[in-house]
Amino acid sequence: MNVGFPSSTRVIHQSFQSGPLRHLLRRLIRQPGAWLGALLVGSALLGALAAPWLATFPPAQIDLGAQLQPPSLAHLAGADFYGRDLASRLLFGGRVTLGIAGAAVGLAMTAGTLIGLLAGFSRGWAGQAWVALIDLLLAFPTLLLALLVIASMGAGLRSLVLAVAVAGIPNYARLVRGVTLANRSAPYVEAARAVGASSGRILWRHLLPGVIAPVLALATLDVGWAILHVSALGFLGLGAAPPQAEWGLMLFEGREYLGSAPWASAIPGLAISLTVLGVTLLGDALSAALTPGRG
Repeated sequence: MNVGFPSSTRVIHQSFQSGPLRHLLRRLIRQPGAWLGALLVGSALLGALAAPWLATFPPAQIDLGAQLQPPSLAHLAGADFYGRDLASRLLFGGRVTLGIAGAAVGLAMTAGTLIGLLAGFSRGWAGQAWVALIDLLLAFPTLLLALLVIASMGAGLRSLVLAVAVAGIPNYARLVRGVTLANRSAPYVEAARAVGASSGRILWRHLLPGVIAPVLALATLDVGWAILHVSALGFLGLGAAPPQAEWGLMLFEGREYLGSAPWASAIPGLAISLTVLGVTLLGDALSAALTPGRG
């Protein structure tokens, strides 16, 4: 029996309409941390998206007369060693840092979900091969794995996206494999096999909707993890290249002036901390909404 594949949007739509995701959203909005997290993350995203309109100076504009100027009406967040406006660089740097983190999490989530589904559904040597791949990736510390990817591809924003994505894949693969193992012998899966559904259809229509909610919760937490890794690699000079603005690079550029101009590092550091805090609060709220008896 040859059954066609529905589109991914149809799968998600059906999963939402069937109740679990709608119920999850109702539980989520009752979590106090979700509102504060949404405010912090929303502010960071709004600032990044509206940077061209909110910034009062071009992010790379040099003004030697404003070198290391403290926060003032002219420069709300102060200026760096080159006289560049830190508020403007913070807004444009958010576009880079958040964009890379979001892209990396999206790639990691997609690849990890696919690997986890195959590892949990496959039997025999094929399943063991997927498990071996997951274990191999888990054997490396995430930052070291990201550094290995960048070392093989060279520094740059594209390498940074791929490096952070590869480092995050095993977390999704392990989670999805566990959920898939628990569901692959469920009555509705056995019923689909009995009517002749193909393995691809069973994975796409019956097993994938069951992992969407936990994967989204993990992805929310992973955005904070990705922001920290992007900033750390940017601090090491493996991401954006000067004079481009990026939060980790801004931390690196301001490290020599902690005594005379602490705002040069404190401003981007505060932006990273508050954004990661917001993402963590959202992730914790999602976890609470997904856990029976909480929220």
